[in-house]
Amino acid sequence: MTAIDTLLQRNQDHPETVGDRSDARPGLKVAILTCMDARIRVGDVFGLGEGEVHVLRNAGGVVTDDVIRSLALSQRKLGTEEVLIMQHTACGVSSVTEDDFKDELESECGVRPTWSVEAFRDVEDSVRRSVRRVRRSPYLPHTDKVRGFVYDVHTGKISEVSDN
Repeated sequence: MTAIDTLLQRNQDHPETVGDRSDARPGLKVAILTCMDARIRVGDVFGLGEGEVHVLRNAGGVVTDDVIRSLALSQRKLGTEEVLIMQHTACGVSSVTEDDFKDELESECGVRPTWSVEAFRDVEDSVRRSVRRVRRSPYLPHTDKVRGFVYDVHTGKISEVSDN
């Protein structure tokens, strides 16, 4: 049995009991961007209930063109007004470099990626960079309530990153 088969079986064994799911708009009007790291359980970190926020995830929790696309839809069509960006300590993206990873892929696959790896060494600098990208996007109508944080994977605590 594959891992996907296991997940499908869990769905069959424990069907979710839910109320009305006709409204896709998040109740708190917040979109959270974070890393895809499996150690980050966003619902637990913020004590979230179902339907309260949009959660966007990618490698590093960095703002990319696709994140801007998702945020534009989230804000313009589904009513979010605030953005919380949360990257974390001990992130795998901080252990690679842009050129080395692209070189590795090109060597193995025969073609160099056109996308950016968004590798970083300093997580706070990366958070600041992502916050600036959201604030400067012409596609987002709500850029005044954007805040950045670092989640400590060892303690579970979050700390806000200053704008400096």
